[in-house]
Amino acid sequence: MIRRRLANAYLSSVVSISLVLLLVGVASLLLVNTDNVSDYFKENMKVSVLMMPEVSDAQAMDYQAVLDSMPFIRGTEFISRAQGEQEMARMLGKDFLSVFETSPIPVSVDVTLAADYVSDDSLKVVSQRLSASPLVDEVVWQKSLVDALGANLARISMVLGIFIVLLLFISFVLIGNTMRLSVYARRFTIHTMKMVGATKNFIRGPFLLNSALLGLFSSLVAILLLVGLLFLLRSHFPQLFTLFRLDLLLIAMGIVVVAGVVICLASTYIAVGRLVRLDKSELYY
Repeated sequence: MIRRRLANAYLSSVVSISLVLLLVGVASLLLVNTDNVSDYFKENMKVSVLMMPEVSDAQAMDYQAVLDSMPFIRGTEFISRAQGEQEMARMLGKDFLSVFETSPIPVSVDVTLAADYVSDDSLKVVSQRLSASPLVDEVVWQKSLVDALGANLARISMVLGIFIVLLLFISFVLIGNTMRLSVYARRFTIHTMKMVGATKNFIRGPFLLNSALLGLFSSLVAILLLVGLLFLLRSHFPQLFTLFRLDLLLIAMGIVVVAGVVICLASTYIAVGRLVRLDKSELYY
């Protein structure tokens, strides 16, 4: 009967701690991948290089090869005059060209930049570099989008950081209560050890070892749940996994393990210290 109660107590402790650590793992995974998410959006923002009206498709394609060789350019896409007319026709109607004697749509090349160059200052330098060619009429990008992207990503990182800190605090409280109840159930054993002359460190030793093992096991369970959750998301949202890197997933797992073991050890250390200081009469309250 006693063994069954102990097993149930450990099982409930593992379940509660694992669920809390799962939330820590999810938040940590989002935090460590913030830069990847930022780079993904930056590298998918297009800069349009509009060519001079007299530039032919062949000349524009030759210039596209020059753009591909530039170190700060991640990729290019050639937009012919016919493609541009089709896109404008979808937006303005099929007859929009009837008011013009010649087509106003220039040949263009859409450019995606390396993430480090997607900022207002860097884009100005890139624009000057691209505009230096006599074939280029104008370099266009959405300045408001770049500003909003940088500001919003900074806010997201800050919010995630605050959320992690709050979550760790909540985890410390919840796991602390679980460990405190587990230690309190053995308060008479602690009192007996104290009566026979055991020191505080000697009394704490077995409890700290058990709590470390409990924290480690709970962390492993939380990691398994996290991996299972990621596989479930992958089946429904496979595009998310273009943002997550394996080495960063390992960092998130490491955070879960460290948080589980450290919080369990700290909670147990505090709980045993309090019980050691109790008088015999206080053990019954």
